[in-house]
Parts: sequence; C-alpha cells; structure tokens
Amino acid sequence: MTESDVDRRKLDATGNKYPLFSLGSWNTWDRMTPDSAVELICRAQAEGCAFFDVAHYNMGPHSEHSQTDILFGNAWRDSGLKREEIQLCGKLWLWKYPELSFREQIETSLDRIGTDRFETIVLGDYFERLDIPRVVTAVNELIADGLVQSWGINNWVLSDTHAALDYAAQSGMIGPSFAQLKYSPVRRSMAEGAGYGSLFGSGKLALQASDCLEGGILALKTPNRKIGADPGDIRARIIAAAPEIAKVARDFDATPAQAVLAFCLANPATANVLFGVSQMAQLEENLGALSLARTHGADIRARMAPFWLDKHVPSEGQRARRRPPQADLITY
Repeated sequence: MTESDVDRRKLDATGNKYPLFSLGSWNTWDRMTPDSAVELICRAQAEGCAFFDVAHYNMGPHSEHSQTDILFGNAWRDSGLKREEIQLCGKLWLWKYPELSFREQIETSLDRIGTDRFETIVLGDYFERLDIPRVVTAVNELIADGLVQSWGINNWVLSDTHAALDYAAQSGMIGPSFAQLKYSPVRRSMAEGAGYGSLFGSGKLALQASDCLEGGILALKTPNRKIGADPGDIRARIIAAAPEIAKVARDFDATPAQAVLAFCLANPATANVLFGVSQMAQLEENLGALSLARTHGADIRARMAPFWLDKHVPSEGQRARRRPPQADLITY
C-alpha cells in the first residue's frame, strides 16, 4: 500500500485534510514495547495515516493517570519523524471545567507529549449543562494563540452542539467542525439519526467514527481491559451478534475488523475513523478495510443492516447525561 491509497478528507475548515484513519487514544501506547511503538508510528507515516489521537487521561471516568501520551511522545521523537510529518488530535476534558481551564489542560498535554501544538482537539463529554459561550470563547482563545487550529466534540447532546455552532457563527468565532461519535454496524442511532445526520448531510459537521470495534468485541477479541461505555445497555446483544457479523465478513473474504471498518468508511459522512492498535498486524489488517470499502462498501452496509442494535435508543440517550459516564471492565 502506498501513501496515495489512504484517502484524505476534510475534517475541519482550516484547509487541512486528514487521513481516513487515525491511530491511538485511550492507553494504546501503554500496550506495546518502545521499539514496537516506534515501528508502528513509522509504518503509519509510510502508509499516509500518521494522524494520532493523543490525550492526557487524568480525570472523571478516565482518572487512571496513564503514561500513554508521554510514551507516544517518546516514541515519536525516537522515530526521527519531523513535526510536519505527523498530525495530532488532542482532547480537552469538561468534567472539571472551568475550575481546570482549557489553557492549563492543553499546555500540560503538549508538554507531556513534547510538542507545541495540536492540529485539532476534541472536547469530551460532560456531566452538567455547559456554558456554551464560555466554552466556545475559551477554545477560540487557544486557536488565536496557535496552540490548536480547529476543534470537534465528543458525544455531545445535540442541542448543545447546535448552540455551539450558532454562537460561533454569530460571534465570528470558529465553531466545532466534527463530531467524534461511537459508530459501528451495531451503534448507528446517534450518527445516522435525524439530528447529527442532518448536520453531517449539510456539511456543517464531519463524522469521526470511534469505538467502531466495541473495544475489540466486533473483531472477535475477548478484552480483559477497560473498554468504552455501553449506552442503551446493549453489550450483551453485541457480543451475541459478533459471530454473525464475522460470517458476513467471510462472505467478502475479509476479517470482522475489516468489514466493520469498511461499513464505517462507506458512509459518505465519515471523514475519519479512529481506532487503537498495539500491534503491527492490527494496523496492516485495518488498512485492508480501505480497499474493501471502495469495492464492496455499499454491499457490506446492506448486509450489516440487521445488526443495528441501538435503534430503540434515542440519539439523546446515546450518552448518559444524568449520571457520569462509566467505562466498563470486561473480563470474560
């Protein structure tokens, strides 16, 4: 595979384009040796997908204080790649905002990685109602100071996303340009529902698909680590459906992971698919989803239709607003 094989799509309004795939997030770099991390970063760059999601996990349901961002920074420097040869997406957390300011968060995160800027950032989900004007203004102050160029949101309540877009437009500021949402054949309601679906269809937002493999379950893995939350309490049904999804994948001479990622890529709204890999073989396997989506994307989406398991969960219910979102520990 060559760099030209990994398409680049518009994820924000800066003129930058980003690879269809981004790597990292949530303790990815903790799960490999330093040499393996360097090798993975170099391979991603050679394949044209050197777009890395790197965050400081230190509060709320992610208060594990992991070293994953520091480990990434070390591996990137050891790789010898220049800053302009990679793109970085950071995260700002809202669980302690505004007590812990965005500026303090981003400066800490950049220092831990060992760089001076992110191309883009994602504002995480939250427990309480947001002060939208304050949030939009604070992000734009970071943009004005060159610490970041654009921003997106993660599983926000739709009305707050609209409010942020409207306030930014009215105030001459930069609003969110993409939504990082859970998205897969089994979780479609938030990304494909009338609310976010209309924002994607109008071009006001792009979709960054995340947690596509449900912590590895849809790849027929048995995770023994913390994985993402389970909106709608459908995980037992997802576990039961995973072997059937694998049968569909075999009909296309694909692995389950490739078929699931191809499903996501075949949605025209998808500007980027975020996944965590800790082994070179996983990256190579996932790259195979690109050609699969080009040749069989529509067919795969049609075959995956019976596996839409969160139809009963309203889009507003895709995130637990009344209680802190908890990540689950799967040990089966």
